[in-house]
Amino acid sequence: MAHQAGFSLPIQSAEFVTSAVAPEGYPAGDQPEVAFAGRSNVGKSSLINCLLGRKKLVRTSRTPGRTQTLNFFRINDRFLFVDLPGYGYAKVPQKIREQWGPMIEKYLTGRKQLTGVVQIMDLRHPPTTDDLLLWNWLKEIGIPALAVLTKADKVPRGKRAKHLRDAVQRLGIPSREPVIFSAVTREGWQELWERLMPWIGYLS
Repeated sequence: MAHQAGFSLPIQSAEFVTSAVAPEGYPAGDQPEVAFAGRSNVGKSSLINCLLGRKKLVRTSRTPGRTQTLNFFRINDRFLFVDLPGYGYAKVPQKIREQWGPMIEKYLTGRKQLTGVVQIMDLRHPPTTDDLLLWNWLKEIGIPALAVLTKADKVPRGKRAKHLRDAVQRLGIPSREPVIFSAVTREGWQELWERLMPWIGYLS
């Protein structure tokens, strides 16, 4: 069970369903899906594992860019998390990077079960050009998006205000909108779940 003081969400089951590169490989059904996007080295897998209270459900890799498919995970037999391939890692062969773009775009624009995208960025650094391209594109096409600024444990609290200000200025959003998160300390765990509740069909 995933829980913290004053909040609980029973995680009764969390299982890998399938990997896909095209719509014919997506899972059947109409359960809501939340996609997770971010740079290859931003800690996407660690964040998802932390949210679900699992250590190794989503494989983490020391090699950025290793995930090259859409990976679907069913939670509580009620909703799905979708781990998208990381972007912005220069050492991934150009041919593979060119394949990722259309694959991700097809999923984001054509998947009716998609209820929102969690875009993960590193609190230690301002959003990159790649971060901004995806963020602005999601806004333009009307897909709900939530900014999560992760690796908060690596930023001293006295310096967080500046890092947060830099991020929201580049993203063009209010300072209260992003979730500050750490997969190490679980900071932001409850807030992120509360923000996801409407997307996955739970009352917040």
